[in-house]
Amino acid sequence: MGRALTENQVDGYLSDGWLSPFDLLTPDEAAMARQALEDFEASLGGDLGPVYRSGSHMLLPWVDDLMRHPRLLDAVEDLIGPDLLCWNTIFWIKEAGSASYVGWHQDYEYWGLDDDRLVSVWIALSSASVAAGCMSVIPGSHRRSIGHRDTYAADNLLSRGQELEIDPSEHDPMSMPLRPGQVSFHNVRMAHGSGPNTSDDRRVGLSMHFMPTSTRQTKVDWDAAALVRGIDDHGNFAHCPRPKIDMDSDTLPFFQKADGAMRKILYSDTLTTEQSI
Repeated sequence: MGRALTENQVDGYLSDGWLSPFDLLTPDEAAMARQALEDFEASLGGDLGPVYRSGSHMLLPWVDDLMRHPRLLDAVEDLIGPDLLCWNTIFWIKEAGSASYVGWHQDYEYWGLDDDRLVSVWIALSSASVAAGCMSVIPGSHRRSIGHRDTYAADNLLSRGQELEIDPSEHDPMSMPLRPGQVSFHNVRMAHGSGPNTSDDRRVGLSMHFMPTSTRQTKVDWDAAALVRGIDDHGNFAHCPRPKIDMDSDTLPFFQKADGAMRKILYSDTLTTEQSI
């Protein structure tokens, strides 16, 4: 038995590359987090836009606190060990009836990180049903690289509209629906994507990307991550400061530097065709 996961859950994650669902927040806690997000959106005029969608743990104390939730970190520790950095946090929002989707992709192909043990956590702040466009994965796809292409499609929420050069429907994809407050985990090499939201409510999720402190960034000379558990004897990332208030002026300059580094990483090269499954 681990801190939060059973031996079977850990073995399943290592074998298949994903684990879902995992109960983290109560429905009331999830509703409070959603309200905090929507209050922040309102303060910005109603939309996070491309700037505040990513890295909000450096600006919003409640996101920083959620990133450090003890039960969440217990589960991540069960999967990849006790010394943990969180590389980034990203809001994934699909409005009711929206055509927005997330193209099928593998994050490891363009994040520039040299350790494929990174685990992505996806927290549902609203219902993430199949109708709402929940995430789907191809079990076992974390064991190989798959060719990608950049489409820059208008409705694709990915930075470059990345898409796999395979037909996912031919590889037995699995849907991962979540109730508010539930979590899914997937490996950084996992092929995953999600469809449009055909429900009558927003689909609101927050992803967090945890990695061992020994991980290195290969695409840029400077990158940032939050030390969330254990010790960092490697010093490969600048540690993110913790905000004390929303839009903390003390952490905003660091956020802006980190955001600039992230954009360089995501647009640093053009994806090439690699081995397909």
